[in-house]
Amino acid sequence: MLRVMSRRGDDRISWDLQKVESSDPEALAAVREAERIFREERMRGATAFKVEPGKPAQRIDEFDRTAEQIVMVPRVVGG
Repeated sequence: MLRVMSRRGDDRISWDLQKVESSDPEALAAVREAERIFREERMRGATAFKVEPGKPAQRIDEFDRTAEQIVMVPRVVGG
């Protein structure tokens, strides 16, 4: 799952890795959309974290379709 934090809360995109590996068209489309959003958010300065149960969050710079959950946090702009 890709979670993108925003003013509205968080937007989520989910995919089933087993379906992706079996070339399910809907699962592949979901992964492509998540990859696109990941790239766009990174270009805007967002930070991405891979989150796994029982482990500390790990900062990542590249999309990982095998991650259980990726959380994108937008850049905070102060004034």
